[in-house]
Amino acid sequence: MNFLKTPSASAAALTLSALLLSACSSPSGSTPAGSPSSEPAASPSIQEQSAAAPRLVLTHDGGLTVFDAESLEPISEIPLEGFLRLSSAGDGRHLAVSANEGFHLLDTGSWSEAHGDHAHHYTSEPSLTEAVVKAAKPGHVVSAAGQTAFFDDSTGTVSFVGTDSLGDGHLETDEVQLPEAHHGIAVPLDGGGLLASVGSVEGRTGAAVLDAGGTELLRSDECPGLHGEAAAAGSLAFGCEDGMLVYRDGSFHKVPSPDSYGRMGNQAGSPESTVVLADYKTHRDADLERPERVALVDTASDRVQLVELGTSYTFRSLGRGPAGEALVLGTDGALHVIDAGTGVVASSISVIDPWEEPADWQQPRPALQVLGSTAYVTDPAGSRLLAVDLATGSVARSVQLQHTPNEIRAAL
Repeated sequence: MNFLKTPSASAAALTLSALLLSACSSPSGSTPAGSPSSEPAASPSIQEQSAAAPRLVLTHDGGLTVFDAESLEPISEIPLEGFLRLSSAGDGRHLAVSANEGFHLLDTGSWSEAHGDHAHHYTSEPSLTEAVVKAAKPGHVVSAAGQTAFFDDSTGTVSFVGTDSLGDGHLETDEVQLPEAHHGIAVPLDGGGLLASVGSVEGRTGAAVLDAGGTELLRSDECPGLHGEAAAAGSLAFGCEDGMLVYRDGSFHKVPSPDSYGRMGNQAGSPESTVVLADYKTHRDADLERPERVALVDTASDRVQLVELGTSYTFRSLGRGPAGEALVLGTDGALHVIDAGTGVVASSISVIDPWEEPADWQQPRPALQVLGSTAYVTDPAGSRLLAVDLATGSVARSVQLQHTPNEIRAAL
């Protein structure tokens, strides 16, 4: 397989637009706050905080809203057209926003800096860049080994950025060109290499390890329909139509599904556990399968355990708790907490009313995001955002939203 790596293939200027909305509209005659601009705005004011002040971001039709994760108060509303997707950019401050013209960077305006044995915590006004990586079909974003990788499904181009440089005024990128365009994924590896999906527009077949120059070192073709990626303690895992492909200790291991077709297309990993949580579908030709089982795959022992939930869920329903608990937001409206080691459903926390998965995957449905010991749940039907205290097993806070929420993400 021939790969092409182009050092410093592009350099995108980050033209920041500082924005802070006290209301959801701009003064008459002014430019809407958060609109990407070709002119850099003045540096946003920075305030030091006594403790970390993380923020949440929700997408909705027409833009993004940034919230304080503790109070759930809205901080800023940012207009942006198109179907928007959110990914962690890897530095605990920025999110990658996939939109019509490519990948934007959203500075959530909250970060911490280490100072010896302690840290200083800061906040500023959120801001959005122009598209820093152009892509006709912006796909997965993965950060690892000090690099953040942006995958363009339309070309098979992977653009790499130093994760610690995301806030710089000038963003240098390297590119690796894969042989064929496909809906893929790439994970930066230590030493400058990467682990990338192998496939074409017809589908994905597996994954390959490349060195820093783009030369293939290792490959597995044992992952039909490869989709998604999750990091577990000591391993990387990729979902397949017949199980999971695990990369551990420099080699690939295939973990087969209990069924001949047992698709694990969406995963959630935790650094606290060798177990990866995945959805589990068994109907190859279904237009919309609503599974009621999830898979727990131990990437150290290659063991698969299926857990019956008694309720369906969607690809936005999976999460992990602070101790590696497997969390699933069911269509019964409950957050199901599973012991990842035993597969036992330890508790089910009632959060929202029962709901049904929409047929169109882009349409809003309840979504889950975990930050520390708090699980955040969106409720599109009621236009609400709820915070669930995992320690007490109860809803701690709930706020009404001005827009119907779709995706939710914290800058982890």
